[in-house]
Amino acid sequence: MNADPEKNTNDKPKEMDRRSFLGASAFAGVGLAALAASLKPLLELDDLTSMEKFLQKHYKELSPDDMAKVLKRIEREVKDEYGVTPDVKDLKPMDGVEYVYALNLTRCIGCRKCVHACAAENNLSRDPELQYIRVLKMPHGSLDVGKSNHDYNPESVPEKDHFYMPVQCQQCENPPCVKVCPVNATWQEADGITVIDYDWCIGCRYCQAACPYSARHFNFAKPSIPKERLNPDMAYLGNRPRKMGVMEKCHFCIQRTRVGKYPACLEVCPAGARKFGNILDHESEVYKILTTKRVFIQLKEELGTSPRFFYYFDV
Repeated sequence: MNADPEKNTNDKPKEMDRRSFLGASAFAGVGLAALAASLKPLLELDDLTSMEKFLQKHYKELSPDDMAKVLKRIEREVKDEYGVTPDVKDLKPMDGVEYVYALNLTRCIGCRKCVHACAAENNLSRDPELQYIRVLKMPHGSLDVGKSNHDYNPESVPEKDHFYMPVQCQQCENPPCVKVCPVNATWQEADGITVIDYDWCIGCRYCQAACPYSARHFNFAKPSIPKERLNPDMAYLGNRPRKMGVMEKCHFCIQRTRVGKYPACLEVCPAGARKFGNILDHESEVYKILTTKRVFIQLKEELGTSPRFFYYFDV
């Protein structure tokens, strides 16, 4: 694992997408209200806030003042919809950190507590239901996911002659999803986390088609979260509420991990099967696991994606 702190962090967003085109056109000299009115029949922009979102700069081009305004707008939108005042932050990668996940397949009991903890922490839609983590039931002696079953009764686990493999975003070192995005709405950050800017995503679903782990999810309908279940501790690139027509995925609980906490899925695991940390820290638990365990797997490693998510067995 060789993290390049400069990799992908200073790349210029691709030019001439829908926002930069409008920003560079003659419309740029028109007031936002007038522009919103002129484009409303085509783009269904109902108000000035919608127009501001449409013309928002790419994440990498936002100044601190720009970001402060964006965060205030998001907080206002969340309060209007849910009646809750959130704390939305723009959390940057920490220096000298490259996150990896290690999962002990010997210990996982398939209870799916990680699935539900993830949904609660990351404000996933409950209706229609969306889940970042799939737990696969596998027959002993096989690592062929084609022989797996994720539609099993979690009340009957663990079952004899089977083991369980949770699958989520693998945070690839060589992510194919990033390469196919036509507007640079997804990218890999210095700490290894591949992120999505929901305000920049155009919903083309190219990234979903490119991902070999079925880890990207498209909002075909408006996500629904019960007001009493909304997690108000949010990050711009993390668990803030999404909208219909955009992609989303696991981001290693960026609102937690970038302030020194563990992902929600790890904290809830009753079997201690999940391990997470900084692979660049030679005193970290994940570093010791990956340098001392004799059996560990990267899912579909033959594809050259170099996942930062490792599976291992007790031996």
